[in-house]
Amino acid sequence: MALQGDRFYRAVTQAEIEEARNGSLVIRLTPTKPVPPQWLGTVAGKRILCLASGGARQAPLLAAAGAEVVVFDLSEQQLARDQEVAEQAQLKLVTIAGDMRDLGCFDDREFDLIVSPCATCFCPAVQPIWDECFRVLRDGGKLMTGFINPLHYIFDAVELYRNRFVVRHKIPYSDLVLDPETKKQLSGPDRPLEFGHSLDSLIGGQLEAGFLLVGFFDDHWGGGDPLSKRIATFAATLVEKPTG
Repeated sequence: MALQGDRFYRAVTQAEIEEARNGSLVIRLTPTKPVPPQWLGTVAGKRILCLASGGARQAPLLAAAGAEVVVFDLSEQQLARDQEVAEQAQLKLVTIAGDMRDLGCFDDREFDLIVSPCATCFCPAVQPIWDECFRVLRDGGKLMTGFINPLHYIFDAVELYRNRFVVRHKIPYSDLVLDPETKKQLSGPDRPLEFGHSLDSLIGGQLEAGFLLVGFFDDHWGGGDPLSKRIATFAATLVEKPTG
């Protein structure tokens, strides 16, 4: 998908990097809405983990704004793109390949902020993600993450593309339950497996890990998706690790 130029796999532009260098930092966790400025505050000098965030979208901008950035992603292709953009823009980035459910390569309380765009839909279980994020954040550190509204997954995806709303699945959802023909129609050889998680897992799971919820917004696809024309199909949360 990255090689084919999907809109969510395109790197930021040099102009966007220059804006971040000049104090105008704009990043997204979901398709269209920028992260509120108060969520980010001043990032200069902070150690930030861009979690499952390869592809040169968030990390170069944060580095240009003065942050010490580590990008952790399962895709070597996405990480290579971060390195390429960093070299072109003379930015310092560290890239590490791995599964977002296992951050064992990082010490406890290593980061001030974790930035994670929509990626929980590619993991069969999300609680390990929240537990690991809590561990590697310093006291008072924050995690901001985007995710897909589970409502998206209850509909037959093939029919939804035809603008027909056919409720077929339950939440939690897994692509693994699909029959071979449906899988072929949906994905072909390139689409990754997806998993639809409950709000209890996506939001309640962060609270269970020990976080405090301090921010929330929802968002839409920003394209022709028929469901997104009727209800927000994305959301983002900001949570904080308590001090003391």
